[in-house]
Amino acid sequence: MNIAILGFGTVGSGVYDIVENGDRRMRVTAIFIRPTHPATMPEMTTNFDAILADPNIDVVVEAIGGLHPAYDYILRALQHGKHVVTANKAVVAQHLPEFITTAAQHHVRFYFEATTGGGIPWIRNLERAARIDQIDTIEGIFNGTSNYILDQMQRAHLDFDPVLLAAKDMGYAEADPSADIDGDDVVNKLKISAALAYDMVPPRDVPKFGIRNVTKADIDFFASRHQVLRLIGKSRRVGNHYSMVVEPRLYPATALAANTFENFNLIRLHGQTIGDLQFYGQGAGKYPTANAIVQDLFDILENAPHLTRHFDQNLQFDADLNTADYLLRADPITFAMFNDKDTEVVRDHLLIKQIPTGEMHRLMRGVLAIDAHAFMAAIGDSELTTRNVKEQVDQGVIE
Repeated sequence: MNIAILGFGTVGSGVYDIVENGDRRMRVTAIFIRPTHPATMPEMTTNFDAILADPNIDVVVEAIGGLHPAYDYILRALQHGKHVVTANKAVVAQHLPEFITTAAQHHVRFYFEATTGGGIPWIRNLERAARIDQIDTIEGIFNGTSNYILDQMQRAHLDFDPVLLAAKDMGYAEADPSADIDGDDVVNKLKISAALAYDMVPPRDVPKFGIRNVTKADIDFFASRHQVLRLIGKSRRVGNHYSMVVEPRLYPATALAANTFENFNLIRLHGQTIGDLQFYGQGAGKYPTANAIVQDLFDILENAPHLTRHFDQNLQFDADLNTADYLLRADPITFAMFNDKDTEVVRDHLLIKQIPTGEMHRLMRGVLAIDAHAFMAAIGDSELTTRNVKEQVDQGVIE
């Protein structure tokens, strides 16, 4: 099987290393580079049309990233009868149904395991579960960069900025880390997962709040309450309604999510007959992502089909399907926005009890308009429930 790699950065070079040192049935015969990139290898070319026209190239690995020109390259490769494998979650989240349809029309495969979960075989196992079950919950740590930052802030007692710099040095964070720390990366992965799980086209807008505003003081505050902060993507389906949200969430120190360290991911699904399944592994880095791409290449080589989806289920998105407790750290003047809610002041934070998720995110936009550095976190499946917050305060367990 002859492979063309589009882009030779972190992911593309990782795929090259694994393929060239692995199964002899695969070989990289072309590497597409930008005109400004020096052609240091005989396989390198700046001519994408030549790759499309080469009948000996079987598979195109898209490792450029971003929406454009990746969208055009993927679509044209499929239309020219070439299989495509990608790790590009942004373009897949936006165009997945179109890519799947185009691949089917031209009798080729479009595989995207590496878009979600890094080295975890999440997509493959989600598809396997969805063959039998109706999936009603997807939840977890989808972003290795944000997890590394939050983990290091807590365990190494560091501020946000030096940890982010270390993440860049280690290759976990991009030069512009906005997609990771603002939650956009998790939104894309959650959209891909929900599209497969529910067989539908995901919504354009998903409530999200990232970790850009988290401080060491926040982390210390949560730790004093035996809580650990993680950036979580969650989707839930109830009948023909479903929700999606990306937000910081607090877990008790003994929870699995709280003990998912470094750049690792922990993602779970719940099916009606299988119950809970959880998947753990490296969620960022050169070789975990490249490994997932090569797994897809093996599936194409061995003619292993993936789950067929038509994305035609008529489901209704409801941001307020779920309720949760939230802790808000903001200028106290903003607390008045929640006067009609059941609230309680815990030290300098406002605890808002059982508020619909979508409503909380809408109100948070108003809070940020007044205090641009405000921060909020949902309280997950936690020992610190609405009921026992006051009990622990009264008992002196927490302040």
